[in-house]
Amino acid sequence: MRLLERESSLASLAEYAAEAERGEGRLVLVAGEAGVGKSVLVERFQQDLPAARWSWGACDGLFTPRPLGPLFDLAEQLGGPLLELCRAGAGREELFRGLLREVGDSGTLDVVVVEDIHWADEATLDLLRFLGRRLRGSALLLLATYRDDGLAAADPLRVTLGDLASQRSTRRIGLAPLSTQAVRELAGGSDADADALHRMTGGNPFYVTEVVQAGMHEVPGSARDAVLARAARLSSAARQVLDVAALTGTRVEWRLLEAVTPCPAPAVDELLACGLVTGDGEWLRFRHEIARLAVEGAAPARRGRTIHGLVLAALAALGCDDDARMAFHAEAAGDAAAVLRHAPAAARRAAWLASHREAAAQYRRALRFAAEADAATVAELCEGLADEAVLLDQWQDAAEACERALAQWRQAGERLREGAALRRLSRIKWNLCHGEVSAAEAAVSVLEPLGPGTELAWAYASLANHRMLRYEHDMAEGLALRAQELAERLGATDVLSDALNTRAACAWIRGGAWEDRIRRALEVALAGRHQDQAGRAFTNLVAMHSGRRRFAEAERCLAQGIAYCDEHDLPTYGTCLRGEQATVMERTGRWEESLAISAGILATVGRSPSNRMCTVRRIGSVLARRGEPGVWEHLDEAADLADRTGEPQQIVPVRLTRAEAYWLEGKAVQARREAELAHDVAAPSDAWDRGAVAVWLARTGSPRAPQGAFPEPYRLELDGDPAGAARAWTELGCRYDAALALCGAGGEPELREALRIFTDLGAFPAARIVRQELRRLGVRSLPAGPRAATREHPSGLTRREREVLALVCAQHSNAEIAAELFISVKTAGHHVSAILAKLGAPSRAAAAKEAVRLGLTEAHIQATTEV
Repeated sequence: MRLLERESSLASLAEYAAEAERGEGRLVLVAGEAGVGKSVLVERFQQDLPAARWSWGACDGLFTPRPLGPLFDLAEQLGGPLLELCRAGAGREELFRGLLREVGDSGTLDVVVVEDIHWADEATLDLLRFLGRRLRGSALLLLATYRDDGLAAADPLRVTLGDLASQRSTRRIGLAPLSTQAVRELAGGSDADADALHRMTGGNPFYVTEVVQAGMHEVPGSARDAVLARAARLSSAARQVLDVAALTGTRVEWRLLEAVTPCPAPAVDELLACGLVTGDGEWLRFRHEIARLAVEGAAPARRGRTIHGLVLAALAALGCDDDARMAFHAEAAGDAAAVLRHAPAAARRAAWLASHREAAAQYRRALRFAAEADAATVAELCEGLADEAVLLDQWQDAAEACERALAQWRQAGERLREGAALRRLSRIKWNLCHGEVSAAEAAVSVLEPLGPGTELAWAYASLANHRMLRYEHDMAEGLALRAQELAERLGATDVLSDALNTRAACAWIRGGAWEDRIRRALEVALAGRHQDQAGRAFTNLVAMHSGRRRFAEAERCLAQGIAYCDEHDLPTYGTCLRGEQATVMERTGRWEESLAISAGILATVGRSPSNRMCTVRRIGSVLARRGEPGVWEHLDEAADLADRTGEPQQIVPVRLTRAEAYWLEGKAVQARREAELAHDVAAPSDAWDRGAVAVWLARTGSPRAPQGAFPEPYRLELDGDPAGAARAWTELGCRYDAALALCGAGGEPELREALRIFTDLGAFPAARIVRQELRRLGVRSLPAGPRAATREHPSGLTRREREVLALVCAQHSNAEIAAELFISVKTAGHHVSAILAKLGAPSRAAAAKEAVRLGLTEAHIQATTEV
């Protein structure tokens, strides 16, 4: 394909290459629609940079991809220690670091190309994030091409692109379709009407070339027609080779083609001359995936099934060890035995490399062919699927798979596996907010008669966790101790970490010594590389510090925990930690950041009940405090989810938040009712929750008066020292709570101070209540409140979000927004996520369009921002 109108893109690539050569590594995202010429651009650029070391990897859209396929492609070309790691079956972290060492320390400019990342598996997207964060200071130019048309709103690539865009080393190149003049030049020599050709193809270079090469006298109905018109000219022998290649992949080994088809030399020569494919060393490669898809789609179904069977047999004979590839051809050939042989192996390999979406897809593929399999085989597949679904935050799918596994183990008479399945099911149901412990109890009942073992240790640990969450502390402590003792005897350090974690939580709730225990749980998990337990330990450590209002310690642990979870692909705990981060922001008055993080969480967790519950409560709380719309849709959902758990630790915060929201609206009866609902279940709660219940009962006029020891700020307020309580809250960093305490003082100076704090925080409803009280006391000359325009925005955007939206409309990156507004890049990203969520826009470009559609033009945004 000739390269037209790409001079500026080539100049940009040259500029980025020069920067990388100076040790300022660059990741360049090359985007455009299918057929616009992304690969051609990069291939052309390679000719301009012959002194660099070039390596190529590609994602394959033909089948559920082999995890880290591009990395393995690169290893074959780079060789050395990286190739040895690949052949030794190293884990993904070792592979990531091995690639970085290989291309980051070579002493010359390395250009690494990863093509078609719109098809990338989960681990490959993580690899791009890994390299994107670390290539600064290296002589590495990383080029990643992708299609930017047709990406679904929830496509993981969108999230990855957002993460990569926030890196200072990242650059973007977008390829636009050709102009009419360029189409005319590209079609030079043909008798096609250039204007008609441009209208039909939209200036897409691939489509233009196909029409011209097909020698068609009229513009065809589609590119597929153009491709097939060219293929129709081939002889029968050449067409047979072409069909096999199309059904095998974008790149096909010559030796594989020769094993499946006769591949006579004249047919091969004819095929290479037709222009649809090209020879690439030991490979035959389609010039474009669009062409392969057109040929593949034209193959009759029965013939396709036969070809896949032949390819599968040939791959086996050639010693292929790519189970993902084998499973694809086995399914297409309808070979159930081969699917059950290769798909589970591919799933296990994908899980090892943390490509959980691909692992789940392989388990689902295997289950589609398991109708005749025995009960144990089906149960194993279901358990594998359940474990992957859990890691993907797909809890309903996990529950269904786990229940099916349980039924199969019972059918097979496998009591040990039945007990383990019950234990796994109990955790899944908790995350669905079902709040029941029957499955955990049943697991212990099934496993205890079988004697000591790791399964029984896990059953004790899981039941202990359930008891702790229900504040049944004595039972929880006893079960956790049994789990700990058994784990220590068996050397099961993952169970040991889990049991220590639960014991720490029990101690924390009861006011005992918890910190050493939770830190030991974390150390054991990290030393044993138990990622799930490490994620849980980080989460609880942060929650415990935050719950004690030790925010500095909480934020230190947050940074470590989030980095660990992101590095180890633990989205469930990463989400929990970001939720804790948003709670710290909420408690310390950083509400815009809290809202932004919470909106980002909702955008990623979907309908996962346990992850939504805390998030919608927090959003409802901030909206209520700021007097913004949407309070009750969030707080009603939070109440429904919390009540389903039956757990005081979930119910108390939600009911108190609702009490506060009603109080701010001046609805005293409803506020008191909510506070009393919290009090109904708060008796076994930790002192901070009980203290909060006590003060809200008092503020709402409830006759109930809880007794007991409360943390200092609550104790001072309940003892009639609101000024002392306010000082205690201020020392903890909780300004809003300090102002709330001052509301009970009754004196003008204290109320004026409360008004100042509320106004400063943007807590308009509370400020209104204080003004009313001051006026009732006869106070005049009160400071005016903010204009209504600052509180009301057609899309519920905050002032900061309006500022960010203005910069998004001006096509600023997160880094540029951060620099403009003097905030961190991460905070800028949070604000952008919140804007996308509030506007219902899947991308920044869509948000900008939505802003125009809603009349939130730059002038409007600027005007509302400046009010």
